[in-house]
Amino acid sequence: MEEARNTPLSHDDFVDIAMRFETNRIVFDRLKTLKLDQCYLAAGSLFQVIWNAQSGQTLGSGIKDLDVFYFDDTDLSWEAENAVIERAKVLFHDIEMSVDIKNQARVHLWYKERFGFDMEPLVSSKAGIESFLIACTCVGIDCATGELYAPDGLGDLQAGQLRMNPRNPKPSLFLEKAADYKSRWPWLTIVSKEAAL
Repeated sequence: MEEARNTPLSHDDFVDIAMRFETNRIVFDRLKTLKLDQCYLAAGSLFQVIWNAQSGQTLGSGIKDLDVFYFDDTDLSWEAENAVIERAKVLFHDIEMSVDIKNQARVHLWYKERFGFDMEPLVSSKAGIESFLIACTCVGIDCATGELYAPDGLGDLQAGQLRMNPRNPKPSLFLEKAADYKSRWPWLTIVSKEAAL
C-alpha cells in the first residue's frame, strides 16, 4: 500500500485501476449507447476504487452507486431528464448498484432544496465535476474518449489529502463528507480543517 502511494499515479494508471472494478467497466462500456452529450463516469466509483486499491481492500468495497454526468441545456424539464433515467434503468437492469444519472444543466434547479445553498447554473459536465466538495475527488472519465478529467491533479488523491474545494467552499458540508471518508479509510488526512471552520 505504501508503495502505491509513493509511485506517482498517472492519468492512464488511474483509468486502468478504476476500470479493474468490473461494474465501472460494464457501466462505462454501455453508456456509449445512450449517446449523451458530455457524458462522464464521475466521483465515488472512481476515487474510492483508487483508495480501496491502496488499502488492499476489494475494489468495490463500500461503493454504493455510480455517478454519471451529462449536459443538455436544450430542455431543462424534469421530464426530459427522467426520460434519460428511465432509458438507463433498462440499460443497467442487471447492475446491482444504483447508476445515478444527472443532467448537470439542471443541478441549480434542485441544489438549494437538497443542500441548503444556491448554485449558479453549470455550463458543462466538467463544471459539475469541478464542484465536488473535496478537491481531490473532482474526477471523471469521458465516456467518448476514455480520458480522465482531474482539474486538481492526482497528487492529493493518491496521498489521501482531503482539502476543501476552493471552487465550492462549504465548510460544514466539506467536514461532514471528509469525516465520512476518513471513517472508511483511516489513513486519509483532513487538511486545513481549521480553515474550513
